[in-house]
Amino acid sequence: MDDSYSVQSTAAEVSDTGTLETLQALKDGDTFLVADGWGDLKGGADGLFDKDTRLLSRFVMTAGMARPSRLSSGVSRDNVFFTAHSTNRPLPPMGGRSAPAGVLHIERRRFLWDRRMFERIRMSNHGVEDVLLPLAFDFGADFADIFQVRGTLREKRGTQRAPTHDGRRVVFSYVGLDDVERSSVLSFSEPPARLSGARAEFMFSLPTGKGVDLYIECGAEACIAPDAGRWRLHALQARLSMRRRRRRGASLRGPRSPLFNAWLDQSRADIALLTTDLPTGPYPYAGTPWFSTPFGRDGILSAWQMLWLDPSLARGVLAYLASRQATEVSAFRDSAPGKIMHETRGGEMSALHEVPFGLYYGGVDTTCLFVALAGAYARRTGDLELVRALWPNLVAATEWMRDYGDSNGDGLIDYARAAETGLSNQGWKDSEDSIFHRDGRFPKGPIALLEVQGYAYAAWLAMADLGARLGDARAPAWGEQAEAVRLLVEDRFWMEEEGFYAIALDGDGEQCRSIGSNAGHLLFTGLPSRDRAARVTQRLLSSEFRSGWGLRTLAKGQARFNPMSYHNGSVWPHDTSLGAAGMARYGERSAVSGILGEIYTAASHFHMRLPELFCGFEREPGEGPIAYPVACLPQAWAAGSAFLMLQASLGVDVNALEGVVTVTNPTLPMGVDRLTVSDLHVGSASVDLIFERIGEGTVIMPRSKIGDVRVTTIR
Repeated sequence: MDDSYSVQSTAAEVSDTGTLETLQALKDGDTFLVADGWGDLKGGADGLFDKDTRLLSRFVMTAGMARPSRLSSGVSRDNVFFTAHSTNRPLPPMGGRSAPAGVLHIERRRFLWDRRMFERIRMSNHGVEDVLLPLAFDFGADFADIFQVRGTLREKRGTQRAPTHDGRRVVFSYVGLDDVERSSVLSFSEPPARLSGARAEFMFSLPTGKGVDLYIECGAEACIAPDAGRWRLHALQARLSMRRRRRRGASLRGPRSPLFNAWLDQSRADIALLTTDLPTGPYPYAGTPWFSTPFGRDGILSAWQMLWLDPSLARGVLAYLASRQATEVSAFRDSAPGKIMHETRGGEMSALHEVPFGLYYGGVDTTCLFVALAGAYARRTGDLELVRALWPNLVAATEWMRDYGDSNGDGLIDYARAAETGLSNQGWKDSEDSIFHRDGRFPKGPIALLEVQGYAYAAWLAMADLGARLGDARAPAWGEQAEAVRLLVEDRFWMEEEGFYAIALDGDGEQCRSIGSNAGHLLFTGLPSRDRAARVTQRLLSSEFRSGWGLRTLAKGQARFNPMSYHNGSVWPHDTSLGAAGMARYGERSAVSGILGEIYTAASHFHMRLPELFCGFEREPGEGPIAYPVACLPQAWAAGSAFLMLQASLGVDVNALEGVVTVTNPTLPMGVDRLTVSDLHVGSASVDLIFERIGEGTVIMPRSKIGDVRVTTIR
C-alpha cells in the first residue's frame, strides 16, 4: 500500500511482561471489534467499528481502582466469543475490611451480533469473607474513520457533541463534515453508582461463594436495557450463524493428526469469521482490522483457494463484483466501463472523497481475475446458469481488457494511476517500492506486471471455453487472444540467462529484471512452457526464495530485498499457496507437500492462525517465524492458503462439467498418514475421498458415492 495510505498503527500491544501481543478481533457483518488481551479498548488500533467508523474508542475496566491480573484470554475456536479471565489485585479497604489479591474471579465475555457488542462481566467471590468490589469503566467514542486509525492525517474533522447520559446509558454523537450524524450508545444492565459521559462506577456486594453478572451493550442505536435474556438469545444466534458458515461445502479430517486438524479447523473458522452474507451471497472480507471490507482481488483469490471445497464463496464473489462493475470513466476512482472493483469503504473520509476508496477500481488484475474465476467456477460446479446471468458482465470485462487495460496497444495489460490520489502500484504488491528495476530504480509507466498477463491468459481461455458452451460466435477469437498473450509473455518477459521471468515491463517496454515470487502466479495460470516452468520451479525452491517458512516475495540478493518489508522479502501465505499450486500444476508434488509442511509449522507458532504476512528471515533451529507487526490477523487469503496448498499436494481436480474428479499423484504432507474429504459435491452428485499413506506412496479410496460421478487416479 502506498505510503499515504499505509498502515502506521500496529495491530499488537505490549503486555505487562514487555512482550508484543496480538490484539484480539471479533467480526460480524460490517462490524468488528479489536481489543487487547484484557478486553480493553485503549484508542490505538483498537475499538468497536461499524462501516469503517469507530463507535467506541476507549473502554477500560478497573477492579478496585486497578487493572485486574489477567489469568488467560483469547477468542473461541469458532471465532464467536472473546473471553478474558482475571483476578483481583488487593482491594482498598471498604468499611474497615480489605480483600487480598486472588479471591475474585472476573470473567469478561463478549460477542458481536447485528451491529452490536454484547458483553457480560461475571464476578465470583472465592474468598472466605464477603467482598465489596468497586468496578469502573472509562470510555469514549471518537468516531474516527478507519483511515485515521490506520495513520492517515486529516486537516479537519466534524463536530464532536458532548455525550449525554441517563440512569444506565451514555449516548455519543458526532456530526461529520459530510453532514451525517453518527452516534453510538453504551448501555448497562444495572444503573451505575456514578455515571458521567466518560466513566461509570459500580459497587458490587459479593457474598462468599456467590457471584453477580453485569451485562453491557454498545451499538449505533439505542436498545432496551441489556439483560441475561438478550445475552442468551443473541449469543445463540451468533453461534448458529457462525456454525452455518463453517459447515458450507466439503469437510476435511485427518483422524490421527490433532494438530493438523486444529490448523484446518482454525483456517476454516477464520474464513467463516471474515465471510459476510451479502444480498448477492457470501463474500469473504479481506481481513481485520485494516481490511474488513469487500476487496476485489482478495475476495476472488480467497474464493478460488476454497473453490474445490466450497464453491458458494466464488458464486457470491462473482455476483457481488458484477453488481459493482464500473460503467463510467473516472480518474479519481481509477474506473472505466467494464472494470471490476478493487475496494469499497463506508467511512466519512471516503464519502468526502478525501480518499478514493468509497468505490475504487485501482487494481489492474481484478478484472482479469474476475473472468478467470468465472471459468474456474463453471468447471468446478457445472453451473452455467450463473454464467449466463453474468455473461454481459464477463463480456464487458473483456472489453475493458481490450480497450482500457492495454493502454499502449501492445497486447499486454498495464496500469498507470489516473490521479495522484490513487495507488501508484496496482497489482497485489501495491506498496510504492515493490516494483523496480534490477538496480533498484522505479520504472516509469504504464507498467505491465508479469502475473497479470497470466491472469489475462486464463481469462481469455475461460471466455473461449464458456463462449463455446453458450454458443457465442466470439469464442474462437477469445481463444486466439489467449494464445497471443502467451506468446507475448514468453517472448518479452523471459530472461534466458536467469532462467526466470522479469517481474514487469516498464513504459518503454524494458524488462524490470527483479526476481520475484510473481512468477509463481504465472505457473498457477498454466501459461509457461513445461521447460520454463521447470526452471522457474527450480529457482523458487532454492534458498533464494525458500525461507523454511514458505516462499519469500523477493529473492535474496535482489535490490531492495528486506525480509522485514511489506512486499520485498517477506512471506505471504497466499503468495506461497499460489506458487505451490502453480508448481503442482506442472507435476511438482513432493516439494509442494514440503512447503505445505513449512506453512503448517509456521501456523503452529502463530497459534494455528496464519497472519497476512510474516518476516522472511531464514528458519533457525528451535525458533519460530518472526512476526510482521502490522499484519492483519485473521486474513482471508492467508487462511485459504491451507486449502489451496492441500489441494495442490493431493492433486485433486474437480470437473463437474464432465462429472469427474481426477486425482494426480497424490502426496500427503509429512506427519499426516490419512486424510478424509467428506461430502465433496460434483454437480448434483457427491463423494467422499480417503487418502492414506501406504509405504512411500499415497492411495485414494472413494467412498459414499451418490449420483453420477467418476473418480480417476493418474500416476
